[in-house]
Amino acid sequence: MSFINYSSREINCKIVYYGPGLCGKTTNLQYIYNKTNPSAKGKMISLATETERTLFFDFLPLSLGEIRGFKTRFHLYTVPGQVFYDASRKLILKGVDGVVFVADSQIERMEANQESIENLRDNLKEQAYDIERIPLVMQWNKRDLPNAAPVEDLSRLLNTFVRPEFSATATQGVGVFDTLKEIAKLVLQELKRGTR
Repeated sequence: MSFINYSSREINCKIVYYGPGLCGKTTNLQYIYNKTNPSAKGKMISLATETERTLFFDFLPLSLGEIRGFKTRFHLYTVPGQVFYDASRKLILKGVDGVVFVADSQIERMEANQESIENLRDNLKEQAYDIERIPLVMQWNKRDLPNAAPVEDLSRLLNTFVRPEFSATATQGVGVFDTLKEIAKLVLQELKRGTR
């Protein structure tokens, strides 16, 4: 649920990057952060543990356009990919306005991708969100690897909601901003509709 700050005339929106461990969620945010104008961004906060590169979240406010005289500020978060951090995932999803599901394109990661999308569905439902209605973009990451599954297979197995999807190689920045622009557009459309 977006937060409106009347004194600063800002609408704050929360976008969460979700997916299995080591699929490229953190790489996406790091690329965006590094390529964003310093005056348009806040600090990136990263908490790492021995078993997961990002335990809690990466935080990045990003200014994109105005709605009814209010600036929009996007806060980008990643969730930890490993299953035993499910409580953290649920906490990070609280108040979410849009989700980017980052899938690892490697054939041997298909099961982990499917488990993660089901986990996303369950965690959204637990907080009274419907995965079929929330702004959601699918990103097929690691397309540069030789063992990448065909896009058609990823789409058939993971994008049963028929949402916008993008091929990406986050380490090189390919598809990263296309994905971000699409989820921002969907979140802004929801805000303008006044349904969130």
